[in-house]
Amino acid sequence: MRTDGAVRSGVGQARRVARGRGLDAAARAGFVARGVIYVLVGALALRIALADGDKRQADRGGALAEIAEKPFGSAVLWLLGLGLVGMALWRLSEALFGQAGPDGHKKGKRLLSAGRFVFYAVVSYSVLAYVTGDKGSGSGSSDRQVDDVTATALDWPGGRWIVGAAGAGVVAAGLWIAGRAVLRKYRRRLRMGEMSAKTRRVVDVLGVVGGCGRGCAFGAAGVFLVVAAVRHKAGEAKGVDDTLRSFTHTAAGPWLLVAVAVALVAFGLFSWANARWRKV
Repeated sequence: MRTDGAVRSGVGQARRVARGRGLDAAARAGFVARGVIYVLVGALALRIALADGDKRQADRGGALAEIAEKPFGSAVLWLLGLGLVGMALWRLSEALFGQAGPDGHKKGKRLLSAGRFVFYAVVSYSVLAYVTGDKGSGSGSSDRQVDDVTATALDWPGGRWIVGAAGAGVVAAGLWIAGRAVLRKYRRRLRMGEMSAKTRRVVDVLGVVGGCGRGCAFGAAGVFLVVAAVRHKAGEAKGVDDTLRSFTHTAAGPWLLVAVAVALVAFGLFSWANARWRKV
């Protein structure tokens, strides 16, 4: 009985920590860090669209390299890495104790939070590894990394089906992200009542445009994975940088990439709005 009571007490204490101010601040720092990365990736993509031949990587690695070159770049990277650690811890607390809101304890939402925890844990590790000297960890080309992983998966038994299913899942995720943005589902997670009418309009524009751009990038990357599976060629899969560059090869030319780049910047700004008004 005493053991059961101690376990319940421990769980209750952990739940209180998860709902405390410390984790609240960590989550908001995570949204700020995420926003910085998306703004920089969008800016790099915009530069690629407008300056033919630009060799910068329009992905997380390119964003880290861009920051590192600036004065106090290492300090900023430390802050970004720690902010993303805060995001990972917040997502872990959601997985363990449920999200904010009346339906936050549903298994599906907690599982989604667990997946996000893994994602942000990996991203925060790559940023912190980069700033501590492992330049290949955070700054490596996303295109090369995707090629390597795809090539490995294609060599497995049933590898084409695995890669194809992964690609279809990424496409579905892109459509889900864009659809939620169009339907403005994010409003349920924000304290909209604390915003002025003008601020709400701006946040809506950033949320819809940013979500659609992010979903478009995800969807395109998923399509390339499916193509790699169908053709059994790992080189057909593309990371963030090559996916964004592929938009310049459409009938719209570089202007489609300009639109996606602006949308990614908008998502970064929307992340900063989350840092201010998100219900944590």
